[in-house]
Amino acid sequence: MKTLVPLIFERSVPGRVGYSLPPCDLPEQDIAKLLPPDQMRQTEPALPEVSEGDVVRHYLNLSLLNHSVDNGFYPLGSCTMKYNPKVNESVSRLPGFARLHPLAPEKCAQGALQLTYELEQYLAEISGMDAVTLQPVAGAHGEYTGLKLIVAYHKARGDFKRKTILVPDSAHGTNPASAAMAGMEIVQVKSDANGCVSLEDLRAKADDTVAALMLTNPNTLGLFDVNIAEIAAIVHAAGGLLYYDGANANAILGKVRPGDTGFDVVHLNLHKTFSTPHGGGGPGSGPVGVKAKLIPYLPVPRVVKKDAEYSLDFDCPETIGKIHSFYGNFAVNIRAYAYIRTLGPEGLKAVSEDAVLNANYIQARLKQAYHLEYDRLCMHEFVLSSKLQKTKGVRTLDIAKRLLDFGVHPPTIYFPLIIEEAIMIEPTETEGKETLDYFIGAMLRIAKEAEETPEKVSNAPYTTPISRLDEVAAARNPILRWDGSKDKNLL
Repeated sequence: MKTLVPLIFERSVPGRVGYSLPPCDLPEQDIAKLLPPDQMRQTEPALPEVSEGDVVRHYLNLSLLNHSVDNGFYPLGSCTMKYNPKVNESVSRLPGFARLHPLAPEKCAQGALQLTYELEQYLAEISGMDAVTLQPVAGAHGEYTGLKLIVAYHKARGDFKRKTILVPDSAHGTNPASAAMAGMEIVQVKSDANGCVSLEDLRAKADDTVAALMLTNPNTLGLFDVNIAEIAAIVHAAGGLLYYDGANANAILGKVRPGDTGFDVVHLNLHKTFSTPHGGGGPGSGPVGVKAKLIPYLPVPRVVKKDAEYSLDFDCPETIGKIHSFYGNFAVNIRAYAYIRTLGPEGLKAVSEDAVLNANYIQARLKQAYHLEYDRLCMHEFVLSSKLQKTKGVRTLDIAKRLLDFGVHPPTIYFPLIIEEAIMIEPTETEGKETLDYFIGAMLRIAKEAEETPEKVSNAPYTTPISRLDEVAAARNPILRWDGSKDKNLL
């Protein structure tokens, strides 16, 4: 296998440097007198010796191998990989924001505090909640925070037996993980024939030990649960609370407010719905909104406004405490603020309308070539299955690999777990019909190849710098560190 971009170590030439430092104006000292022998390096570090030009070219070439929403379609289901407007980046880089130190006195940070306060108000209005905190810095962090609030609420009422969190069988994997971290026990709720929460199973499991039901609506199948009012009634009648996983909020902006449908706690992923970057796995932002009865337990500090001044309030006796070093990922929050202010109420509503339209268009075009478990109107995403292709020896992973040859990032695969050979597709609202048609054409061609020449699909990809890997070997015996002594001829 030929690597197109050599390792930085392979570019190394003895004696070559990419820096020029002025002479040291301090007297030299014997390092042996400053460090104990066990902390002294016996050999020179194996660092690459390269020129500035070599460094720039190396990392530029590496960057060109990355796939992002800026250079191609990214239909990653449940992730909402929408195009991020560049005006949001410009706003976040304004000197008053970008150069503000997080420990600056409140009087010197009034603009930042005002933005934080107003964004919390906007998100509260959008979600139908009474208060919001921007401290959580990721979706799972928001989940954990929301669950800590629920635990604090029950303990404050003296209801110590509530140790159970109900989680649908179609839920995100982070839901039960967050519940376990919060010290709760997880009970799974089955789906019904329509891909939504089984009311019968929910009633059977909603007893006096239930602290909350964690629910995504639309769920991870991209289906809106029309029984949400009855679900809320069942949980509340049992004395539990209803928690909203806002990972899939891109379909409800301006249409449905979780707080109006019975939810007590909600987290929203700003790095999904509100168009802030996902790059490198983060940074993210997972604000948590609550109804009035849970406000006393919100993390500190809280941003408050008195007259025309903003400040941080730590005087919250029942708080769950501080959950982040500073007040959330501020630069991410700026981008979400700009996004909301740019679009306004009507623009946010159009986001959902276009996202739902795009998803249903692709679903309608592909459901004849791939199996569709729940053939009904979807929201902003939907889940296909390649079990038809599986009979020809082609698996979902093969289809995902083949898509790489078309310059398209694969959709989410093998999730949710209740769908055999799942392919989870989310086009978002930012893609035009031309892009959607290109993706549809690629998927239809792959389906035809799976029927006529299945080996072509199962051996893909062909056009990428790295072809099909032995993923089992890579997982069990990963090479995490370069060792030039083992192989001098990697190219």
